[in-house]
Amino acid sequence: MNTGPFNWRFLLQPNSWVKDKERNKLKSGKLYLHVVVHVVLIFVVFLSFNVWKVALSIGVIHLIIDACKALFQTKKNARILFFVDQILHFTSIVLIWHLFYKGNLDISFLNNTNTWIVISGALFLSMPTSIVMRVIIAKWIPANQPESPQSLQNAGKYIGILERVLIFLFVLTNHFEAVGFLLAAKSIFRFGDLKEAHDIKLTEYVLIGTLLSFGIAIATAMLILQYIS
Repeated sequence: MNTGPFNWRFLLQPNSWVKDKERNKLKSGKLYLHVVVHVVLIFVVFLSFNVWKVALSIGVIHLIIDACKALFQTKKNARILFFVDQILHFTSIVLIWHLFYKGNLDISFLNNTNTWIVISGALFLSMPTSIVMRVIIAKWIPANQPESPQSLQNAGKYIGILERVLIFLFVLTNHFEAVGFLLAAKSIFRFGDLKEAHDIKLTEYVLIGTLLSFGIAIATAMLILQYIS
């Protein structure tokens, strides 16, 4: 089915794959290709074929979860199933981790665990957070708001990613004043457009998106800071 206003896309899953899965369901080759990508990534991360049991387990469970989502998703439950799907994927990874490694995992080959934690946080604040935000505020998107012909394609999405990554770095380096400066600067640049639009709903939509973006970035940075400090 068509997911309407949602831009379902993660780092290694193009929109075309998602649409193909929604349209063809279990007959979609992209469904199985998506699972293969996850399995291959496990071998790449561990740099070993000895983790084939872990890779196979995650692959099979991922396939089952995605297949169930494809079969049962409708326009009405798309938003709910999105979050259920992500929770199930995360839970399955944690359970497999405990099953095979008893909650412990030797990742000394990565040299510095904290470095990869910070990188993971930054990656989370890129495309994945854009998708989560899109899902959360989709019902508030103002009607009849086509993108301005003078606007760069997908500029808003990439601006959001950049601002979250900057906030992430500011918090990690203990420069909270820079976060306030960034918020003020964005407000100044957006004020003119919102003033000319004379649209309360658009103003509220932009405000919700801005505060949500800043909030997720700050929360992620604070969580990681507590862990690595």
